[in-house]
Amino acid sequence: MNLAITGTGAVSPAGWGVVALMEALRSGTMPAVGLLERECGESTVTTPVLRVPPDNSRVPKSPRLRRTSPISKFAAAAAMEALGEARIAQIAEGLRVGVIFTLSNGCVNYSNRFFGEVMADPVMASPILFPETVFNAPSSHLSAMIGSTAPNDSLIGDGSGFLTGIDLAAEWLERGDVDGCLVVASEEIDWLSAEGLRLYSRSLVPSEGAGAIYLERGDGPAVIEALPDPVSFTGRNRMEAALRLRGSLSPVDDGNALLVDSRSGIRSFDEAEAAMWRGWKGPTCSPKKLLGDCMGATAAFQVVAAVESLKSGSWKQAVVSSVGWNQQCAAMVLSKA
Repeated sequence: MNLAITGTGAVSPAGWGVVALMEALRSGTMPAVGLLERECGESTVTTPVLRVPPDNSRVPKSPRLRRTSPISKFAAAAAMEALGEARIAQIAEGLRVGVIFTLSNGCVNYSNRFFGEVMADPVMASPILFPETVFNAPSSHLSAMIGSTAPNDSLIGDGSGFLTGIDLAAEWLERGDVDGCLVVASEEIDWLSAEGLRLYSRSLVPSEGAGAIYLERGDGPAVIEALPDPVSFTGRNRMEAALRLRGSLSPVDDGNALLVDSRSGIRSFDEAEAAMWRGWKGPTCSPKKLLGDCMGATAAFQVVAAVESLKSGSWKQAVVSSVGWNQQCAAMVLSKA
C-alpha cells in the first residue's frame, strides 16, 4: 500500500506557515532569541528562548480556541494548513480523517495557572482552566474543529515521537479505520521545561511551535519508502540504538538524497547521530540548529522540511532521522512519487 504525505503545516519561531519555516532553513538564519524571565525570591531567573511571533490573525476562528493556551492554537493553525479548505469541506461530506497528536511537554501554561490558583486559594481555582491542563486537550480541539468523528489519539514521548505518530497513522490506514490521517505535534514555552532543558546544556535554546502532515493512501509529493520500527534505548545506549537503526535503512546515498537530522550543534547530544550518518554523501539539513529544541514538535519540523524539500528541490529521496533524549531513535525514508 502506497502512503503519501499530501499536506503540510507549520508554526515555528520563524513565523506562521510552512513558507516561513522553509525560508528560515534555506537562509540559515536563526530567528531572534527572546528572554523568559521568572521571579525567584529577590532575584530574576532569565532563560533565552525562541518564541513564535505573535499573530492572532493566523489563529483559526473557532469557539473551541477562545480559552486555549498557545499549544492548541499552534496545533490548530498547523493542522488547518496541512488539511487545506478543500479537504475540510470533504470531511463535512463524510471523509473519515483521524487525528494523532504527539507531544512531550504538553499544556504547561494552563497547568501552571490552574495549580498556582490551587496553591494560593483552592476555593478560587478556576474549573474553566482544568480541561486545558490535560495532555489530550489539543487533539480534542482539533477533531471538534474539523468535525471529525474518526479515531483520535494522543501519544506522549520524546523528541522522536512524531515518527511514532506517523507509524500509528499508517496502521489506521492499513486497517481501513480512516480515509486519511492528520498527524500533529505542538509545544509551548514554559519556564519549568525551558530551565530543565538548559540543565543539560547551557548552549541549548528551548523553543515552541507546531508541525502537521496529512497522510493518505496513494501517490503524492512525498511517498513513504521506509518506516522501520523505532529502536528503544532500553538495554542499550543511544549510540548502539542509532547504529542499529541505521542498519535497517537503505536510502540511495548517491548525493541526490537529503538527510534531515535532529542534530543540535551540541557535541554531547549529537555524537550518536553523527556516528549513525558518518560518510553521508548528500546534503544535510538540521532544523534544530536554527529553530531550537521544540521538544515533541522538533521531529515534526524535520518531516515538514523533508516533504517540502522533495517538492521544490532536485533530490530523489529525503531521510528523516531523530535520536530522542531518553526513549528511542526513529527514522523514515521519503521519495518523490
